[in-house]
Amino acid sequence: MIPLLILGLIKQNPGSYGYELLSLMEERHYKYVVNFTKGSFYYNLQQLEEKKYIKRVNKLDNVRETQNYVITELGDKEFERLMHKYGSKTEYINLSFYGAMLFADEYKTEELKKLIETQIEQTKERIFLLEKSIKEDNTVSIYFKKMMENSLSHHLVNVQWFEDLLKNM
Repeated sequence: MIPLLILGLIKQNPGSYGYELLSLMEERHYKYVVNFTKGSFYYNLQQLEEKKYIKRVNKLDNVRETQNYVITELGDKEFERLMHKYGSKTEYINLSFYGAMLFADEYKTEELKKLIETQIEQTKERIFLLEKSIKEDNTVSIYFKKMMENSLSHHLVNVQWFEDLLKNM
């Protein structure tokens, strides 16, 4: 999935350098779509270049020369392939919390309450960030904005669920 994100960002922002692309992924909260780290991002960027899906174009940036990227014809084909691959999949939402809840009856009640309170706190933070992005970020496409709205609705439902769990303990 990370290669699709990188190729898509380069298509949207041709001539960007690696750090710019990584910053966009972070600013747009792509971590809610796919888990990535700085290391996994740069590894995938390097792999895309080695496979000739992207190529470097040198640019003089006020002070220094930067390594900027553009997508190649081969990269366009790979982007199309990945769009079809991931766009035609339907998967279950898998939260690690769901796995832990399978054994909630075997866990200390007070500790379980703390876990649920942590989930509420973290989910409310995600809600805050999503609402802020939806309201303020005009650089994302309407499709991504709709995806963030969908994610927001899931998080709101989860907070209600977590709060109900606490009430019923």
